[in-house]
Amino acid sequence: MKYLVVSDIHGSLHYANKIKEIHNKENPDKIILLGDLYYHGPRNELTKEYNPIEVSNILNSMKDKILCTKGNCDAEVDEMISEFKIEESIKLEINGLKIFFTHGHKYNIDNIPKSIDILVYGHFHTGFIKEKDGVICANSGSISLPKDNTKNSYLIIDEKEIILKDLEGEVIDSKLLRLV
Repeated sequence: MKYLVVSDIHGSLHYANKIKEIHNKENPDKIILLGDLYYHGPRNELTKEYNPIEVSNILNSMKDKILCTKGNCDAEVDEMISEFKIEESIKLEINGLKIFFTHGHKYNIDNIPKSIDILVYGHFHTGFIKEKDGVICANSGSISLPKDNTKNSYLIIDEKEIILKDLEGEVIDSKLLRLV
């Protein structure tokens, strides 16, 4: 299985269209959205081509492939325009590795859940792949509003590795997964 992981769209039609482009280029089996889909949030500027309802139309067009976690800017009303379920977190197992997907405002590199091998999150708008206490921590960054001089980014996860890429598909960082 190949997963495309994206976080923090924040209502940007421009970057929602980029997700479609990335999907067509990467051809993942599933898309995992890590929250903050539609609302820009009070601490963020309006995103490029801010249009939450059109973003929902794009995401809904890919609903059969989407798994989604709830972000700190997501509300019940967002579930009303989404044709896919929005979960608190997602747990998957890939090649025996326990992977925990979340937005990042509760669980992150400073608060790692117990009994997992990989933690994948967004929220901080800074992409990276690091290891802490034997757990791989991967942040997809933000597709629309990167911070701290990081690039607009996303993750690709398959059976062998986690790859952080910029929107041109250039590898920013990667980590081979150990097989259990």
